[in-house]
Formats: sequence, C-alpha cells, structure tokens
Amino acid sequence: MTAPVAPVQLHQVTRHYGMGEARVNALSEVSVTFPAGSWTAVMGPSGSGKSTLLHCAAGLDRVSAGRVLLAGQDITHATDTALTRLRRRTLGFVFQDFNLIGSLTAEQNVALPLKLAGARPSRQDVRAALAHVGLQDRVRHRPRELSGGQQQRVAIARAMVTRPSVLFADEPTGALDTNSARTVLALLRRMVDGAGQTVVMVTHDPVAAASADAVVFLSDGRIADRLPRPTAAQVAERLTRLEG
Repeated sequence: MTAPVAPVQLHQVTRHYGMGEARVNALSEVSVTFPAGSWTAVMGPSGSGKSTLLHCAAGLDRVSAGRVLLAGQDITHATDTALTRLRRRTLGFVFQDFNLIGSLTAEQNVALPLKLAGARPSRQDVRAALAHVGLQDRVRHRPRELSGGQQQRVAIARAMVTRPSVLFADEPTGALDTNSARTVLALLRRMVDGAGQTVVMVTHDPVAAASADAVVFLSDGRIADRLPRPTAAQVAERLTRLEG
C-alpha cells in the first residue's frame, strides 16, 4: 500500500527580511515534513523562527529560497489567487486571539469560511461543527457572551467546518486558563485521531507540546532538535537548554 503524501513539506527553506547589513534570516535552510494524520508542535526561544515557519508552510509568507509543498502541490511560486483557493480547500487556522467577528453569532462565525469560499453553508453542518466542540447550546451567542475557552472552541469549529486536511494553530492555548486549554488540546487530539487530520501547532507551553505526537525545536532559524512522543518534562528540559 502506498503511504499517503505528507500534506506539508518544507525543503531547504530560507526566509530573510531586509537587505544588506539590515538583513535578518528568520529561517535558514529548514527541511521538515509534517506527516499525514499527525500532530507536531513547533517550539523554540523567542525569535527562533516559529511563526515564520508556520506562515511559510501555510503559504501566508513567501520563501526566499527552497520549496514548500502543500497537499502535494509545489506552492513556492504559486500565484496569490491559486494560494487562496488551495488554502480554502485544504487548510484551517486557529490563533491565540481567536479572530472572531464580534457582531456575528457563533453560528455565523463558523459559517464564514464557507461563505468566503463561495459556498452556501448548511445549517446542519455548521451546527454539527459547534456540537463537535460542545457548543450546541451557544449557537446564537456572540463572542462577548462567551468565555475565552468557548471562543477558542468556536474558532476550532470554524476551522473544522471546511473539513481541512491540515490545521495550523499558532499558540491556540496561550490566552486560556488551564481547564480551557485542556479542553482545546483534547479537541485537537480528536481531530488527529478521529478524523485523520494533520495539526501543526506553534506553542511555548511544554504541557501543550506534550499533547502532540512530536516536537520540532527551532533556534536561530534552524532546526535544533526533534523529540518524538514527548513528555512535558522532556520538552521543558530541551527548551531550557536552547534558551540557555
């Protein structure tokens, strides 16, 4: 049986900003593959290139050198229009600050990606996504009427409703209390184990990283270490070593 194509692959990716003496290398010849149906946490000291890696992998930022493959397609030189179409079909995004629209209900926020893609949202699909994150009784609530944990669960439902093969999460538990963070991590675990989706998560939290299948550590724009089947103690120790 042929192994499934990894949905996200970076080959010798470099991303620099500025010119001449002001040039900064955010990523330097980074090669990494995020296997299908897996959850990878990306960690490293501040300024190590974590968010840049996420943005390059998702086609939100252009690489200076190297190649990026998304869902088996080389997106390195793809047009903005082609990238937008591919992202809408393939990717979901969850951020630390939720990015919900305050004037819309939970139900309307979840339906938004489908509307932006030109589809007519099915109320059944939207409500099923909210039920999946335990918010079936909050469909008509607006963000200000929800706790931080509930808002992040709406954001996850919004990312799930298009059935993306890859979910990119940037500090998804960073603004949450311990119980809410635990709920969000359990939802991400279910997406991987139950639906076979791929999760790539930037985090600074060793406990959150320990929920993943593997951790990739960055330092000064390069991959410094990898840790399969992580524990929180192992993650904290390696992160301390990199920061020290």
